[in-house]
Amino acid sequence: MTMPETDDPFDEEPVEMPIDGTLDLHTFHPRDIKPLLVDYFEACRERGIYRVRVVHGKGTGTLRETVHAQLRKMPDVSGFRLGDETSGSWGATWVDIKRG
Repeated sequence: MTMPETDDPFDEEPVEMPIDGTLDLHTFHPRDIKPLLVDYFEACRERGIYRVRVVHGKGTGTLRETVHAQLRKMPDVSGFRLGDETSGSWGATWVDIKRG
């Protein structure tokens, strides 16, 4: 999966993004969250990864709520929960992706 390296729409240099079950959103613009989640989860499923850790950071909680709102709408998501103290606490969310 490749994503643009910057938010600049004129920067066409893609960066290879590892599909390893952890998606760190710190470098992405909030408007890109929905398509990014859809594409990343699809790529994970193709690789047999059904549990994904989405790192959204703690901050004010706005990005976390944006992510959770999108997850609630996604039919391929069977559930999600905040991380524990070893996986990012409330700065990360574990997502269970439906098999199929």
